[in-house]
Amino acid sequence: MLSPTHHAGVLGSPIRHSLSPTLHRAGYVAAGLSGWDYTPHDVDEGGLAPFVAGLDGSWRGLSLTMPLKVSAFEVADEVSELAHRAGAINTLVRTDAGWRGDNTDVHGVTRALADAGATGITSATIVGSGATARSALLGLVGLGATRITVAARTPQRAEELRDVADVDVLIVPLDEWSLTGDAAIVSTVPGGPANAAAAGHLTGVLDGVTLLDVVYADWPTPLARAAREHGATIVSGLEMLVHQAARQFELFTGTPAPVEAMQSAGRAALGHTPDA
Repeated sequence: MLSPTHHAGVLGSPIRHSLSPTLHRAGYVAAGLSGWDYTPHDVDEGGLAPFVAGLDGSWRGLSLTMPLKVSAFEVADEVSELAHRAGAINTLVRTDAGWRGDNTDVHGVTRALADAGATGITSATIVGSGATARSALLGLVGLGATRITVAARTPQRAEELRDVADVDVLIVPLDEWSLTGDAAIVSTVPGGPANAAAAGHLTGVLDGVTLLDVVYADWPTPLARAAREHGATIVSGLEMLVHQAARQFELFTGTPAPVEAMQSAGRAALGHTPDA
């Protein structure tokens, strides 16, 4: 068996539960890229710069997960406008100039919602105000949203979202939130009690509403179950993960991503079905 000539990988800490190797490797097989490999590496913030500095030219791309999405700005030789606006780099791509920092989470949000039919929206809600909320906001803007409500446990923390894009942002405490006609909801809160608490605010008929919950483990989450019971279309965070990985695949390899093969691999790994 020939040794790989092109390398990519995912960095973060902890990293052993990452689905990225499953997705990217499935993409390589489906695209016939036998000279590529993709490996996980447990790297913390202090280890990022020396790890990247030690890579030779055969390394073409790196996926970054927590806690590296902000510290990556210090190692990138250039940074895309989108990554600057998102305040997070989840992708490093080898270029002639060094390493280019980019953000594919925004693409993941947009494509996951669009695939579920949530296009041409004008207003939307984001539940949560953490790092993923910035990418969620930009993804919703990409679908046409000009009015975005942010329901946050800590409203003061959400204030910085007002500067992410030129749209109207309404910030409300999570315990006072109620859905008022928005066609799309993106939940960025983790699973567990916070997710269950958000579920308690879904009332009435939600026909025509699409909920993307960025959580993909232990699916469906309490929030997703509640949304479906009220008539909403629910979308797992796995779909966002697949689409952001597919965009990385294209940036790394220059080859169109076999999205369906990557989706199938992710769903098989988690035991998901498309309508779960």
